[in-house]
Amino acid sequence: MRTRITLLLLAALLGAAASARAQSASQPETRPRSNGLALTPPMGWSSWNQFGDDINEAIVTGTIDAMVANGMRDVGYVFVNLDDGWQRYKGSRKAHPLEYDPVKFPRGIAYLAEYAHARGMKLGIYSGPGETTCAGYTGSIGNEVRDAAMFASWGIDHLKYDSCCSHKNAPPPVVQKIFRDMSNALLAQKRGVVLHACHCGWANIWEWAPALGVNHWRIGQDISDDFNYPGNREGYYFDVLDMLDRGVGLEKYSAPGHWNDYDMLIVGLNGKSGELVGTGASNIEYRTHFSLWAMVDSPLLVGADVRHLDAYSLETLTNKEIIALNQDKAGSIARRAVDNGELQIFVKELADGAVAVLLLNRGAATANMSFSPRRDFAMPIDRYSVRDLWAHRDLGVHDGVFTAEVQSHEARVFLIRR
Repeated sequence: MRTRITLLLLAALLGAAASARAQSASQPETRPRSNGLALTPPMGWSSWNQFGDDINEAIVTGTIDAMVANGMRDVGYVFVNLDDGWQRYKGSRKAHPLEYDPVKFPRGIAYLAEYAHARGMKLGIYSGPGETTCAGYTGSIGNEVRDAAMFASWGIDHLKYDSCCSHKNAPPPVVQKIFRDMSNALLAQKRGVVLHACHCGWANIWEWAPALGVNHWRIGQDISDDFNYPGNREGYYFDVLDMLDRGVGLEKYSAPGHWNDYDMLIVGLNGKSGELVGTGASNIEYRTHFSLWAMVDSPLLVGADVRHLDAYSLETLTNKEIIALNQDKAGSIARRAVDNGELQIFVKELADGAVAVLLLNRGAATANMSFSPRRDFAMPIDRYSVRDLWAHRDLGVHDGVFTAEVQSHEARVFLIRR
């Protein structure tokens, strides 16, 4: 009798454990898992927006050289990331191994990594959890351990793992598994590799990606080269303001090592992308876009051909005072503190006690915009100094309310201190 009771209790316990495992597998994982990387948002360049899959060794080495020569490396842009198209084969992984294209990259990917590292930069690569990638090249499904080891052996520093060709409508536990498998494989390597989970903001990826060890994840669908396009181009693409609005409410999921990713920067594309849709934006709109991405701590990955940037675009991308907001060690994400429709104010608290304030005019006409730290941000600050981060100019000490003129589609960014 005692034996039967013991067996029944054991069966009940085993059943409860199995049920708990099943329930756990269906729930988002929440505790962050750190690989010690990306403690500030990654900065660099990615090949896709300008070149699509038409990339080669000369483009990559030329990009590295340009970023050293034009000062981009020295202000923090250290990643040079190969997107889709570096692979040798198109078609299923069942039919082809994952290899680099020897015509495009005659000296191999390890050579490019060495080239980047010798110049104080890092190299990124691309793959996806399907039989094929977005552009139809060989994917990594079922070969995560092998591919992670290969990437690490090449000296890779960053992996964009893009699920677009598979799992689009998969339930969250399935999507979590594909990114967990690659994250585990990368974490098993001696070399640290930043992991970017590209899933277009589906399956509430921000809720569980940190627990898998993902360093940044896309919060929305692909960005277009537009500031404010009516609706979504082709029913899919987000413009700058679409992406900004998508991130409102998601601020709490970002933190050092784990970042909401608003997609690549479109500064400098000027409607001439070889791959990205959109007719381009004005200089003011591109500068506003850059200011916003810095304030919300999105990774700053340039999509334009940096070998041929115009002077205004380069000045925009290398503004050290704006970049410092993005790279601030506190990792505090700007919040939308005031929303009057077309006129919005974002505020971001910094590690040294200063506060960044961004005035955004989404409207068609120039407007005077005002803020008071006490009234608008619930901060006990009445007297404060103001610095204009685009004009690089101190504006003196102010009491109570500060007012500035903001052009249509402009963002003015100020640093205030007690």
